[in-house]
Amino acid sequence: MAEPLAGRRIQICGVVQGVGFRPFVYGLAKRLDVKGWVCNTSGGVKIEVNGSFLAIEKFEKLLFENAPALAKIEDFNSETIPLNGFKKFEILHSQEIGDAFQPVCADVSICKDCLEEIFDPEDRHFRYPFTNCTNCGPRYTIIKELPYDRSKTTMAGFKMCAECAGEYEDPLDRRFHAQPVACSNCGPKIWLEKDGVIICEKNNAMLAAREFLKEGKILAVKGIGGFHLVCNAFDDDAVKKLRSRKNRVEKPFAIMMADIETVRQHCLINENEEEILLSIERPIVILDKKLDNILSKIIAPHQKNLGVMLPYTPMHYLLLEKDNKSPEVLVMTSGNISEASIEIENQGARNHLENIADVFLMHDREILTECDDSVIRFVDKKNEKGLYPIRRSRGFAPFPIQAKNQLPQILATGAELKNTFGLTRDRSVFMSPHIGNMDSYETLNIYKKNIDHLEQLFKIQPIVIAHDLHPNYLTTKYAKDRGESEGIPTIEIQHHHAHIAACMAENGLGGDEPVIGVAFDGTGFGSDGAVWGGEFLVADFKNFERVSHLDYVRMAGGEKAIRDPYRLALAWLEKIGLDWEEDLAPVKELLDGGRRNLKSQLQGKVNSPLTSSMGRLFDAVSSLAGLRQKINYEAQGAIELEAIADPDEKGCYEFNIVGKIISPENLIRSVIADWRQGISKNVISARFHNGAAEMVLNNCLIQKKKHHISNVVLSGGVWQNILLLTNTLALLRNEGFNVFTHHQVPTNDGGIALGQAVIAAKMIEEA
Repeated sequence: MAEPLAGRRIQICGVVQGVGFRPFVYGLAKRLDVKGWVCNTSGGVKIEVNGSFLAIEKFEKLLFENAPALAKIEDFNSETIPLNGFKKFEILHSQEIGDAFQPVCADVSICKDCLEEIFDPEDRHFRYPFTNCTNCGPRYTIIKELPYDRSKTTMAGFKMCAECAGEYEDPLDRRFHAQPVACSNCGPKIWLEKDGVIICEKNNAMLAAREFLKEGKILAVKGIGGFHLVCNAFDDDAVKKLRSRKNRVEKPFAIMMADIETVRQHCLINENEEEILLSIERPIVILDKKLDNILSKIIAPHQKNLGVMLPYTPMHYLLLEKDNKSPEVLVMTSGNISEASIEIENQGARNHLENIADVFLMHDREILTECDDSVIRFVDKKNEKGLYPIRRSRGFAPFPIQAKNQLPQILATGAELKNTFGLTRDRSVFMSPHIGNMDSYETLNIYKKNIDHLEQLFKIQPIVIAHDLHPNYLTTKYAKDRGESEGIPTIEIQHHHAHIAACMAENGLGGDEPVIGVAFDGTGFGSDGAVWGGEFLVADFKNFERVSHLDYVRMAGGEKAIRDPYRLALAWLEKIGLDWEEDLAPVKELLDGGRRNLKSQLQGKVNSPLTSSMGRLFDAVSSLAGLRQKINYEAQGAIELEAIADPDEKGCYEFNIVGKIISPENLIRSVIADWRQGISKNVISARFHNGAAEMVLNNCLIQKKKHHISNVVLSGGVWQNILLLTNTLALLRNEGFNVFTHHQVPTNDGGIALGQAVIAAKMIEEA
């Protein structure tokens, strides 16, 4: 007796296009003798099947359990339908469905199969730098619109040769409908140029590029998400030249190492760090240096860490091929000037990088969307295996963060520094890749372009635009201008409230129950017009109360005080009534006239805004300890202060908590006393870090008693300080607090947009 048949319609949403999902479904159907069809739609993947009850039951089960590695299933809906009399299983053409949308796969690293092919002399992809398949390669940076078809990508202009077309059309081939599929006969080409003249092309270009690197030249290399500036990481002169030309005096460079064995030669690495280094996302991972490493010491001066990544494109592997002819470690820093967005266009790179790079390694595949490298640290192993993002971009963006509740369609414009923006739809918050610092109209134009692209890609029409409270940010001006021109309401959201809400949202806290939020950063516009940054909030998604904060001090010269930590140190001396004695390091920085002018500025409150920033307190301590009087990059004083801390020192400096005010007066006096007694900077740093962690604990205990709250959320750029973070986590957890840290978006301003989005959604809900 024949087994009874059933019909089923299945709708799957999530990252299910461009990841080999349809050929996976096709192969599964063939194996289980299920008839019907599968197709991509602008809302996901749709399947209709006929088969035995047992076969369809197994089919649905394996769709979940055996899905391709790159797939991320968010929703799976199945319904019974009448039998359709299907005679075979086939893959249908993609379908447009009205307002439907779906997430997009991020760019991912080359897979094992493709890697083997590019080094196999017998394979037609031998040494071809754009080799890819459905399991690897570019996605987000080449997609113009959905559904994900070749005609809607930047590969549309490359007509496939017969061999590539055969693979592309074969449902059982791993390149079936791999939209960037190509080979040296039909795909993108590379070339090497100098002074606008092509020197060589194809494989000769790669070989010549390696020779230039060996000779100490600087290359501008076009990759998946933009250009990199590249040089030999063993060559001091090459690294110095890159620093000089890029005007990057001391800020650490990222490096790319040939393989994991090379990483082990130069860095200390644990199991979690190795796993993420080798992951398909291939981010930069912050690792501890080995003391005997032989890399150039000026890659990361005054640091004990290195930012390390492994190759993630065929071109990288070809550049780093281990054959004794080229260096196996390369400086690989963003191809841009200063903090501007990464260059993605050939002509733009020629125009803006011509005074930095000696030679350009170019290709002719258009990069539609900028996507810089992601940066990861590991710290809190109780939270997602210790994953701690510093920059969320290539490999992760624009895959959404899932909110606990449904959200209206909102544009969250993000912060001014380390900008990312967010767009919401249903429960998804689509966070953009890293944009950069919004300090120029050129970056603003890139920002607008990216917003337009993501709105179009995910079919989002914001009903509200959320922005920072600061009136002069370019993101604020954009929000207000667009809101006025398009009739969209805008909502202003306090910076530190957004920090805390972002961490709550990514940890699945619903936002109805308040938490103790500890928001420590460098700068955030406060509700009173002052510069906040050392804040304790009792907050939910709708409201926040500033229950305590660091005492205010004046920033003499405004923004100059951020670049000159001695100004903060002297401001604290002035505030607590200590003389500017000649032996003190910050006093030595100024001649008599400069001291008089600065003192007059502080006393007259001229261009000296108030700040409660913990970041600025770190600056002041670094100055008083004689470590750093001027900085060359953001938070340099704090970063170097953390790097020198004595790990064995248990002493701590004291903060006074009086009502809502946390005063570091005793701490400042203690730092000066220890410095005069010849106590090392290493010990002073450790005592400061230990004291800051104790202060957080003591204040949280006060707030717990007052507000009956045990959930503590830590957010803000200062929490990138791993010493402070680990000390604080240990103290709080030992006292029974539930502590939440970031693991999906950065704790710095790169995560602000997520907080803006969920706060705005709550305001809309309760309006």
